[in-house]
Amino acid sequence: MDRDDLCFLPAIKLAAAIRNKEIKAMEAVNAVLSRIEDVEPYLNSFVTVCADEARADAKLADEAVASGSTLGPLHGVPLGVKDLLNTKGVRTTFCSRAYARNIPDDDCVVMARLRAAGAILIGKTTSPEFGHMPMTEAPLFGKTKNPWDLKRSPGGSSGGAGAAGAAGLAPLHVGTDAGGSIRIPAAACGIVGMKQSLGRVPHDMSAETFGLFSFIGPMTRTVADTGLMLQSMVGPDPSDIHSLGRLPLENLAKAALGEGDLSGVRIGWRFYLGNNLIDPQTRHLFEAALVAFEEQGADLFPYEGAFTPTLPIWQPIIFSSFAIRFNEMAKKMGDDMSETLRYWTERGTQFSAVDLQKAMQTRTKVFREVQSWFDEVDLVVTPTLTRPALLLDQDPREPIEIDGTITDQPRASWYPYTHPFNMTGHPAITLPSGFTDNGLPVALQIVGPLFADGRVLHAAACFERARPWSDRRPAMT
Repeated sequence: MDRDDLCFLPAIKLAAAIRNKEIKAMEAVNAVLSRIEDVEPYLNSFVTVCADEARADAKLADEAVASGSTLGPLHGVPLGVKDLLNTKGVRTTFCSRAYARNIPDDDCVVMARLRAAGAILIGKTTSPEFGHMPMTEAPLFGKTKNPWDLKRSPGGSSGGAGAAGAAGLAPLHVGTDAGGSIRIPAAACGIVGMKQSLGRVPHDMSAETFGLFSFIGPMTRTVADTGLMLQSMVGPDPSDIHSLGRLPLENLAKAALGEGDLSGVRIGWRFYLGNNLIDPQTRHLFEAALVAFEEQGADLFPYEGAFTPTLPIWQPIIFSSFAIRFNEMAKKMGDDMSETLRYWTERGTQFSAVDLQKAMQTRTKVFREVQSWFDEVDLVVTPTLTRPALLLDQDPREPIEIDGTITDQPRASWYPYTHPFNMTGHPAITLPSGFTDNGLPVALQIVGPLFADGRVLHAAACFERARPWSDRRPAMT
């Protein structure tokens, strides 16, 4: 198998080949490191590549195979991790000059679990500073580019993971998502990204756990890899109150294989979710993709359940948290901090306690609205983004263009479909649903009832079987 075929091999197949002694972990790691060396000058998707550490881990992984040791489900598989998550002994900068030399003493919970499952850390992927916006650039490293069109952004904030995943720079990636930060770049880069139910994957990197709306989740090229990876990430941990006392999950890795079909599954679809404009090609590809669910046996119909737009409540919550976290840092760092982060941090100081309480109460209302959808449907399908990837120089505070119309800023007009489910905690997965005439990926999102993560994965895998995409590779020229 040549290098690039090895780099694009799904994790589920790579792990099996390593277990069966058909491929060595060292081969896989060296292939990915070699491809990173070739591709990174185009993409700029890694803050740190830990080549020596990865090769040392690969050597141990191959020794474990040779000795007949018990192997984890991800044994020997290369892994990229967003640089907002602690990795023991490997630089974790939060993509900020303030932490440029920060080396954690311990892994975050998710990283520890993925290591225990056998994954090999290949490097830390880019994000805007502290993950604060839907494009991926920061003073520490510059701009990350979209592998399908180097003049465009991969989205954010897990843009490095999205770009690297699409470009074959490791089959598994970890992202974070507080308003769409996994699903936006996954959609813009043509891969799979999942925000699981609140509490399924513990989040020990958040300073505030009771009102948590940020998630740590998988980004991969296939649904089966997402399920395999997520299976190793879930489970309670004392650091996260939402993770405690949950009923055991069904086997997510098995659900993501898509066995059977969607017979009897009621799927409601909707074009809009607090917005009123969508790019015509994106809409056409979405409509064409919906047929795949019917082909798999689902009962498909338009659905317009009650919904209160969430951006007015998301902003007071997120920006006031910026004010608490970054206000003093911004004063000290000045121009060494991203101007957009300083801008939104200042905005956060302008919200009152009453504003915040109102937002929190409305968040509960929206949760009840969304959960009520599933009295009438089993799943809801929406577009993930209203249009393909934005240009690299897009200011996230400025309006974007959709079909020749200048509309609102990206949070309102590009990804109105993602942040609602951060507020409500429902599981949501994004999948490639087609490519535009100029070769840019577009995506759809499947949303399920709280804790129905297996149902969402199963539907996603059935869709993938009907409309496969993983054989497409960006040219990066």
